This record gives sequence, structure tokens and C-alpha cells, in this order.
Amino acid sequence: MKHVFREYDVRGVVDKDLTAEFVSEFGKALATFYRRRKVQAISIGYDARVSSIHFRDLLSKSLLESGINVHIIGLCPTPLVYYSVFKLPIEGGIMITGSHNPPNENGFKICLGKTTIYGEEIQEIYEIMQAKDYHQGKGALVKEENLLEAYITEIKGKIKPGTKPLKVVIDAGNGTGNIIAAKLYRELGFEVIELFSKPDGTFPNHHPDPTMPENLEDLIKTVQKHQGDLGIAFDGDGDRLGVVDCQGRVLWGDQLMIIFGREIIKENPGAKIIGEVKCSQLMYDKIKEFGGTPIMWRVGHSLIKAKMKEEGALLAGEMSGHLFFADRYYGYDDAVYAGVRILELLSQATSPALCEMVDNLPKTFVTPEMRFDCPEEKKFRVVEELAERFAKDYEVITVDGARIIFPEGWGLVRASNTQPVLVIRFEAASSEDLSKIRYRVESVLQELV
Repeated sequence: MKHVFREYDVRGVVDKDLTAEFVSEFGKALATFYRRRKVQAISIGYDARVSSIHFRDLLSKSLLESGINVHIIGLCPTPLVYYSVFKLPIEGGIMITGSHNPPNENGFKICLGKTTIYGEEIQEIYEIMQAKDYHQGKGALVKEENLLEAYITEIKGKIKPGTKPLKVVIDAGNGTGNIIAAKLYRELGFEVIELFSKPDGTFPNHHPDPTMPENLEDLIKTVQKHQGDLGIAFDGDGDRLGVVDCQGRVLWGDQLMIIFGREIIKENPGAKIIGEVKCSQLMYDKIKEFGGTPIMWRVGHSLIKAKMKEEGALLAGEMSGHLFFADRYYGYDDAVYAGVRILELLSQATSPALCEMVDNLPKTFVTPEMRFDCPEEKKFRVVEELAERFAKDYEVITVDGARIIFPEGWGLVRASNTQPVLVIRFEAASSEDLSKIRYRVESVLQELV
């Protein structure tokens, strides 16, 4: 059971890890965790997975029996639960979601106050479950809260589209992103073509993970067919996005950070901007060149949000498409809002087209984020051993995993917090150097795994 209590969420396989009994006990432990912190009311939202409504009912029952008042947000993207903790008379929130993981998995993202918990706080919930020392009480079930219109109205008040018309294709991947995005983007004046907008937890068209290029094929074809200005893909619960330009080229999270960072730094010279360890060195260099203050940090939405608050950063991002705006927003990862920000920028009269922006980005040779299978119980040890081996000859940054700095580029190996894999990525000045770096690192990995 302990393995489902991850660094920044709780996640596992339905009916194997996440049984009905587990979810009921988890709800009691979570309620006890909340009551220890004087929390009286929380919100619950859920994604489109087949198990999510059942888990909502089990979780609500346990919370109510432990004295927590429950506001049901309904079927929604994760950012709407984050939004609820700013707008409702509550002190926490829970999103039931498996995010981008396979359909037979599910999980829980947990808010305390106005941010998500991670690390020791998640382990505390596990310890409460082990001790079964649960709080007793009687909570009230508050009628389902419809925050969709409030969210749309607020975002429309924050965004000022320019005069250039834009055609955008949005692929929800049968997740929950287009519950909000399609309506919002149209009301802001943009032409929208929708793909796979109907929520369906079996994900019948393609898996909702925009970090995998094969999942963007339908989006790319549709952008090209309809001569769209760009395409936006959401993950299963709408807190991550992928973007393609008019030629069908994929923009990764660090490239989007360069585009957004330039504009934010213009208005806020010296602004702190946080990237995670998988981001390109080019991104860190460009943020500095624009007059900003780049900070490299650990992977994970809760970890990034905590670091943003600590540093007072205005923008943060991950390669996986989590983008966090504290500039004109609340500082959490919201793919629908990130999509609005790029549409706003591209619609300005003086803004070049997205294809032109991509053309003007300096070129390096870089791999996408790749996964290297490694047993759950072994993955962290493998990273430690690899770091020790390379540290004899090279600088190794260990803020999260091992980022090995070679003269001609860098390679990263880190243990995934959500899957039994090592996440690897490489960047170099030439394709030949990229191949050399990959060979060096992957050869050692083959030995250690």
C-alpha cells in the first residue's frame, strides 16, 4: 500500500491498489489529516475515468462521517478544484484523477489551504491509515457547486485579446479540458475546432498525454488540414498542455517558457522564473538574456508551486506541459489558462505568428522526454549509483535526479514519481554530440538496471 503514496499525490491501479476498502479508509485518514489542521470544509472534483464517480461517493461518505463538510464540484479539469479553494468557503480540496496515466489507474491530488500537499504531508496520511486513529464527526454535503461560469467570467476579465484573428484546434483527448476551454476560447473571439471533446475515461481515440508525440498526430493533421494558427492538446485532467505550430511542429514546455518568459520579463524586469531539471539549457540562458532570474528546481507540480511561493516567481514550467502563472493569476498549473495566455499573445497586432517564433528560437539538438523501464523498488538507487559514477569526471547537478554536464551538452536521468521508469533527456550542440552523450549515459544505465 505504501507505494501509492507518492511524492506529490496518491496514485495506483484500480481494484488492485485502489480498492473500495482502500478509498474508504483513505477518506477517513484524509479527514483526520484535515481535522488536525482545523479544516472544516473541502471541495471534491473528479475526472472522466470509469472509477472516478464511485471513488467520489466512497470518499465523500468517509469525509462526512469524519466531520468534514464536502462541496462537490463535479466532473471537471483539475484546475477547477484549485480555483475552488480561492473562491469557496473551504480550506482544502481533492481532485480524483489518474491524470495522464492508463485508464485502469486513478488517484488523488490533495489541496490544503490554497496549495497542494507533497512529501511528508502525504506520508502523514499513510501513517494515519496504518494507525487507524480516525477522527469521528458528522459533516454536511453541500449541493454541487457550478464554478464553470464563474471561472470563465473571471478569465475573460483578465485576458485582453488583440485584433489578429486566430484559428485554434484543441484536442481534449476525451479528458475534461474542453469542458471549459472550447467555450472560453470562443467567447474570447477565437475560432475553435474541437477534437475528442466528449469526456470518456476509456480514452478511445488516443491516450491523453501530450508529452508523447504519437498522441499529437491527430492534432497536427487537423491543424494542417484546416490551416490553423496553432493546436493545443490537454492531458486527461487539464492541468498540462501540448502545443503545435501551424507547420505541425511540437513546442515543448521549455520552449513555451521562453515565449512566455520574454513577455513577462518585459513587464517585470528581473522576474524570477522557475524551470525543472529536464528543461533545456537554452531556456535558462534565454531567461537570463531577457533580464530575468532563472531558477532550476525539482519536477512535480506541488514542489514547483511551493518553490514559486518561496521565491516569489511569476512563472514556472515543466517539460511535461505543466505551466504555472503567478503573473495575473493564482500560481497553479492550469492548461486552459496557459492556452488563453498564448492565444492572447499571438492575437496582439505586433506579435509574430507562432511559426515565426519557432523559426527564431536558437537551434540545439535535443531529445524529447523518454522513459527507461526500471523496477519501482530499484529506480532511485540506480540514479544514485549513476550520479556517483559520472561525478568522478563531470559536474553532476543532483537537485532532482542526476543532470550530468558534459563539455558538449548534458544528459538527465531521474526516477519518475508516478511510474516504474527512469525519465531521461539529452541536449547537445550537434546531432553527433547528442548521440555520444546518449550512448555514454544509456550504456551505464544498461549496466545498472
